Amino acid sequence: MGRTALLVAAARAIETHRPDALARDPLAEHFVRASPASAHWPLRPDLVPGGEADPLWGRLGRYFGLRTRVLDDHLLAAARAGTRQVVILGAGLDSRAYRLDWPPGCVVHEIDTDRVLAFKRAVLEAAGAEPATERRPLAADLRGDWAGALLAGGLDPAAPTAWLAEGLLLYLPAEAERRLMAAVHRLSAPGSTLAYELKDVAAEPPAVRVAPVYVAARERLGIDLRTLFDAGPRPDSAAELARRGWTVSVRSPYDFTALHGRGPGPEPDDALAANRWVFAALRGASGAGSGGRVPVPGPR
Repeated sequence: MGRTALLVAAARAIETHRPDALARDPLAEHFVRASPASAHWPLRPDLVPGGEADPLWGRLGRYFGLRTRVLDDHLLAAARAGTRQVVILGAGLDSRAYRLDWPPGCVVHEIDTDRVLAFKRAVLEAAGAEPATERRPLAADLRGDWAGALLAGGLDPAAPTAWLAEGLLLYLPAEAERRLMAAVHRLSAPGSTLAYELKDVAAEPPAVRVAPVYVAARERLGIDLRTLFDAGPRPDSAAELARRGWTVSVRSPYDFTALHGRGPGPEPDDALAANRWVFAALRGASGAGSGGRVPVPGPR
């Protein structure tokens, strides 16, 4: 199992046990404990030396907790507005099909590699977990042609879809990102929504390369995040979506730290400063879905 997926799962587990948790994922710790690579990692705040000040499980962990909450709210807003099909691109160890309060009739499609989905299936079965809505896992390589398999799996391109690419585009080459965005647009009916995370690693100042977050992940977990991120010039996917008729909002994670009153804040030589969260809605319809309104999450 990929260490970055386990890192995010461990952060969600720690967040779950915070008294002021932004999001709760009771399944996250099962994934972490099931892999020998992460079985010794902390899963509760009181096991983190330094607590919130720890760059890895404190600051970066809180970032993942905030991201989880914001994207949970985004998907639930789309579902409550009438969207009944959700596609999670690069689902990893995402457990939203199990832990969110979905309206009746929702279908959650999860796309990832066969290896990831097999690990996930084994852990969920061992935990006795049951999805809260219909879940359809699909093994596919998002760098290739996955759209046909998604259609064969029951996606209705004539109905609005809520798309999510959480922590995915950072790792894709630019051309793969362009193809993925083109496929999302091609399969989206008016009223569809999309949320994704982006980061321009090449634009980070040299001092950020030795930021505490990067150093801690590398030295303590053996995860060199900067070498995993694609460092080539990034496409302007937000501008391309707008050109195709989507309404787009690009936000800083710190906007949501301010909104929720907790989460990471800016710091010198900041490894999170270049991160952006993008929310988009395809215009052209009212009624089902968002009707073209950008579903930027706010307080519940």
